Amino acid sequence: MTDEQRPRHPNTPSTEDRQRSSLALLAHKGPPSSRFTNLLVDQLLGFVDHLGACSLMILRTARALVTPPFDFRAVVYQLESVGVKSVSIASVTSVFIGMVMAVQFAISLQKFGAMEYTGRVVGLSFSRELAPTLTAVIVGGRVGAGMAAEVGSMAVTEQIDAIRALGADPVKKLVLPRVVALVLGMPVLALLALVFGFTGAMMVVGAQFNIPPGFFLSSAIDSVTMNDFMSGICKCPFFGAIIAFVGCYFGLTTTGGTEGVGKSTTRTVVVVSIAILIADFFLTKLYFLAFG
Repeated sequence: MTDEQRPRHPNTPSTEDRQRSSLALLAHKGPPSSRFTNLLVDQLLGFVDHLGACSLMILRTARALVTPPFDFRAVVYQLESVGVKSVSIASVTSVFIGMVMAVQFAISLQKFGAMEYTGRVVGLSFSRELAPTLTAVIVGGRVGAGMAAEVGSMAVTEQIDAIRALGADPVKKLVLPRVVALVLGMPVLALLALVFGFTGAMMVVGAQFNIPPGFFLSSAIDSVTMNDFMSGICKCPFFGAIIAFVGCYFGLTTTGGTEGVGKSTTRTVVVVSIAILIADFFLTKLYFLAFG
């Protein structure tokens, strides 16, 4: 018995009806190119929306900075939380990064008979880029995620709404102390990373390549100028501000309970890392355009 000869239930759609439904569904969804365009437009609009909301938060923070009273105790507490407690991770990573960079440069320069320039290369690399940028990325992952989780937990448990109900400004109470603490603390962490990283490099080249530590240190000091040092340190306050603003923004906009807190934390780590690297490029260009 063929399909045409088999009895069909009255509510069972025919082959022609199924084909018409499939065509209507495809026509409703549109071709793949239009769906991709719509998705791209939605992502772009979402990015612009987040950028605008974050910009408004930055303006409100700047206004809160010049509006008394100023909570020094909260800033000191945040300095201890985001600065002192980040010294260990910044120091350990800097030591081993310095060791790796020293080994890589020493082996490469040894092929050309220029191993005595290892100290100069390592000193310039750490002063200009490695100490400030890698420290910001590493500390930003730890501190930014912590801020997003802490503020996000307050948001989903309606503690931020309670702060507004009491007549206080959540930006002044939660965002401003974290921003000030990171702006002040990041240059100190970068300076410590520079010292520990260069110390690690000096130890490994002395032990493996028989380069005297005194010669390694003197050659680095001779090659690193104040302009090189300041080109790295001057970027640190901007990195600290990026970490604080991104972490607080995703924390304040958290919804959806504990699952939303996890999503905000993940987004913060990703956005902080990308934003620091993008800002590093533009800040470097601006610095050398201004100071040569």
